[in-house]
Parts: sequence; C-alpha cells; structure tokens
Amino acid sequence: MEDYRSWKPADVRRKIRDGEITGPTAGMCGGYAQANLVILPKDYAEDFKEFARKNPKPCPILEIVEGTPDVHDMGEGANLVTDIPRYFIYKNGVKVDEVTDASKYWQKDFTGFLIGCSFSFEEALLLAGIDVRHISMSRNVPMYKTNIECERAGVFEGPLVCSMRPMTPDNAAKAVAITERYPNVHGAPVYMGDPAKIGIADINRPDYGDSVEIRPGEIPVFWACGVTPQAAVERAKPPIVITHAPGHMFITDLKNTELDGYLEKKRR
Repeated sequence: MEDYRSWKPADVRRKIRDGEITGPTAGMCGGYAQANLVILPKDYAEDFKEFARKNPKPCPILEIVEGTPDVHDMGEGANLVTDIPRYFIYKNGVKVDEVTDASKYWQKDFTGFLIGCSFSFEEALLLAGIDVRHISMSRNVPMYKTNIECERAGVFEGPLVCSMRPMTPDNAAKAVAITERYPNVHGAPVYMGDPAKIGIADINRPDYGDSVEIRPGEIPVFWACGVTPQAAVERAKPPIVITHAPGHMFITDLKNTELDGYLEKKRR
C-alpha cells in the first residue's frame, strides 16, 4: 500500500477525488490538519452552529461553507463532496447510503461545517515516542458513544462520542500535555481509565472504527471526537445530512502548527 505520509494535501485530495484512495486518512500528509465534515440544510445550520459553540471539545469549527461545496480557508480549490474518501448519507436520522462521491446528494441550500480532528495531533504524539495504536496496526481509530451528554442547542442533542488510544500511564500523562496545546482539534483527553464509567460496555466493540490491542499495563485514553455530530443527527432527524465516514477525513492545506494562529486571526 502506498505511504502517503510525505504527500502534499492537494495531491492526496486529487487521488481521493479520482477514487484511488477510499480508506481511512490517519497518518496521511504528516504535519497537516485534518477535519471532520457535517453538511445539512440551511434551516438546521444555525442550531448546529450553536450546538458546536456549546460543545467546543467535540465540535471545534474550522470553516463554514454555505451554498456551495467549494472550500476556501482549509484548502483553496477543494470540494466538500468529492475530496473525502468515504461519506455517510443520513435521511431522517437514519444512515441510508455510504459513498465515495457525495455529489449527487448536494443541494443548493446546504451548509457545510469542517470540524477539527484528533488525527491532527497524532503526529506530535508519534514524535514524542508514543505509539498510536491504530496507526501501528494499520486500522481505523476506535470510537465509542459514551454516557456523557452534550449540551443541547435547538434540535441537536446527543451523547459525546470519543476516540480511544491505549497508552501506559506515563505516556498518557505526556499525551495530556501534548494535546492540550491543540484546542482546535479536540485538545486534551476528556477521560482515561475504566470504560464502564463512561458507559462503554465492551472496549473491544467500538461503535465506529476498529478495535485495537490494549496491552498489559496500558489504560484506554479517550478524546472528544468529531463523530459526535453524527450521533446528534440520529436524534434530530433532519431530512438529509452528509457526513464523513468515521476515520475518513478532509485533509486541509493548513499545518497543525499554523492552525490555531490562522483561526485566531480570522476571528479577530
């Protein structure tokens, strides 16, 4: 399998658009931020924007795209409905399709949200000598619905979804210090330890993604995850929603080291 760690985002997005890449994007385009996606009708956009504001850990917004699938801030020339390897299509809260090109579902009244992704900080973990298990096992990251409820906004509510990476307690402490420096891609972990305490009955059966090995002496470490909006969509039941398939991200043109400064400047 091709190693895309050193590739430029535009080149990988082109291969995705051409259908040559259809799998998870973890580890691709080292140094560049990745993003989750939610596209929904304009009538639901303000409620979702408020949901993201109230729940910044799982839903840090990087860019809002209105009335067009064309991306600007996160990747000039990119397209929301062709440049992600795999999409989920929801109708009335139920997943009805899974596609590698969502163009046929695009509507003129849609608003798209690109949301920060924890894949962005994984490079920093690797550089610190911390094994990122789903990457070393060539799997998708495991993700779980928890019993932690997000703050409601309009029609949107639901459980916090978390991604999990197993680590030794020492590496977990290092990971906290590293990832808290990345607030726009979920920041520090929200929990570590016994999965049952956050409503996860079986750590080996994630709700999304793949299970990974947890070795003796390791603990599961959980980060807020950008799949959280998909759980909220299931409850809100908008007529149609397009999301990324978990683990299949939009790769931006912004480096992880530049992302916070760029977003702060844009807010000002």
